[in-house]
Amino acid sequence: MVDTDLARERILDAAEDLFYAQGIQAVGMDVIRDAAGVTLRRLYQLFPSKGDLLGAYLARRDTRWLHSVTTHVDASARTPQERVLAVFDWLEDWFTQPDYHGCAFVNSFGELGGTSPQVVAAARHHKDAFHAYLQELTTAAGAAADVGAQIALLAEGAMTTAAISGTPAPARQAKKAARLLLTLETGHPTGV
Repeated sequence: MVDTDLARERILDAAEDLFYAQGIQAVGMDVIRDAAGVTLRRLYQLFPSKGDLLGAYLARRDTRWLHSVTTHVDASARTPQERVLAVFDWLEDWFTQPDYHGCAFVNSFGELGGTSPQVVAAARHHKDAFHAYLQELTTAAGAAADVGAQIALLAEGAMTTAAISGTPAPARQAKKAARLLLTLETGHPTGV
């Protein structure tokens, strides 16, 4: 069982690196096999199709990504308003990573959304969970859930703009707009 778990993790690590950097359609199972250091037979035993591997990659990325955001917010912010704005600090850190290529779910949807209901479902699930988290933070800060939806749009726009522009500045700009929205909605200035 340990060998199976290790092989599965190596395959998923390779798939994540390759799919995120190069795109799903550009990466064949043989490339993933080589990068993971497993036989093609072992790869197909664990993931009978590229669609199965894609589903596992997106599910794992969703869990890890959301955990990383929430962990950062929990560790770095004290007040409810700071918690909302801490999301943008996390985004800025992410945008500065040398391997940042935008949102994996938007990228996957752009590549396969027209032909893969599985990708559509994974992207919707991820975005729904992230937006619900932002709405939860925003309502805890005293603003309406609708403001949470607006802040989610700021975060989504920052992700796309940062990927295209190659700069983390959109996170700071979106944070400034989110701060303004919170201040207008709650009447309390957020000084972070």
